Amino acid sequence: MYTLRSTLTSPFGRKVRLGAAVLGLTDQITMVPGDTMDANDSLRTQNPLGKLPTLLLEDGTAIYDSWVILEFLQEQAGSEALLPRSGQARYTKLTQAKLVDGVGEAALLMMYEARFREPEQMSRRWLDHQRGKVERGLAVLEANPPALALDLVGIGLICVMGYLDWRKPLAWRPNHPKLVAWYDEMRAKFPQIDATAVPEHA
Repeated sequence: MYTLRSTLTSPFGRKVRLGAAVLGLTDQITMVPGDTMDANDSLRTQNPLGKLPTLLLEDGTAIYDSWVILEFLQEQAGSEALLPRSGQARYTKLTQAKLVDGVGEAALLMMYEARFREPEQMSRRWLDHQRGKVERGLAVLEANPPALALDLVGIGLICVMGYLDWRKPLAWRPNHPKLVAWYDEMRAKFPQIDATAVPEHA
């Protein structure tokens, strides 16, 4: 059994929950919420970076971040469903997944700028810098959407799109019709996607 320190609203925690569902490991994971802003939360002793998600093994060993956790879970499941174990296909998939994660990280940083700074302290230059990463990344994905598969790339992109729809750091849908269609097809094909979505009133 594993303990996942995360929240239902964390896009990177959702990656782990969705990957676990694909690998058939959901019933082996118990989620315990973590508060990254609480200095007294045990998360900071489990993961010195104080970041979500963090996976705790039965002996207390901590594994982080989402990417490393998913590779660990895939190995435990004896699967290659999320990522090939070797060869050029592995590195192609890793590069695509890194692009998707970069879009998600930039979107998070846009939200953090508004969340942790007073309006007069916010940097328009910094926001534009992060927005550029999101827009360029989405443009590449729009030109060549990934396969309709819940692998490392598909899982990551689903979680990024869900986060963009929820937090709305920018309006992504009008300029990306292929990605909107991909998102809708994925949700129709894989019920695990909506099952791991951010709760409606979160």
